[in-house]
Amino acid sequence: MSFRIGSGIDFHRLAEGRKLIIGGILIPHHKGAVGHSDADVLLHAICDALLGALALGDIGKHFPDTDNSFKDIDSKILLQRSFMLVTGKGFKVVNVDSTVVLQSPKIAAFIPQMQSVIADILQIEINDVSIKATTAEKLGFIGREEGLTAHATVLIQKNS
Repeated sequence: MSFRIGSGIDFHRLAEGRKLIIGGILIPHHKGAVGHSDADVLLHAICDALLGALALGDIGKHFPDTDNSFKDIDSKILLQRSFMLVTGKGFKVVNVDSTVVLQSPKIAAFIPQMQSVIADILQIEINDVSIKATTAEKLGFIGREEGLTAHATVLIQKNS
């Protein structure tokens, strides 16, 4: 059996008047992430991890911010398309491990919904999607609530 590991990371600035969408879920908050798409930092990190596992480049290569067809796109669509690239190469997702780093708001209550969204798209079980959340202990741009980041690692396996 052939296994591949991929890792991804994404950052977004936070600003008033934007929606905060993480893991495909709208999180109530007075600030939201700024980006060409809906700026879902977690799904973007997972996309990069999937693409990286097969050396397919990154999210910017496949869904460039210079292409207006991706303006304000739902990142669940980007994750689905990234997943299709992986399955098109004959692989399936085994599991996802991820961490979201933001000072506020607390997102622990939303993690089960995020896991469900991601598991459905990647055709895996909810318990195969790990999402952890932490703060930056008020340090740096994240601690000042100027932005957020997400890290993701995926394991994929060649279909037998």
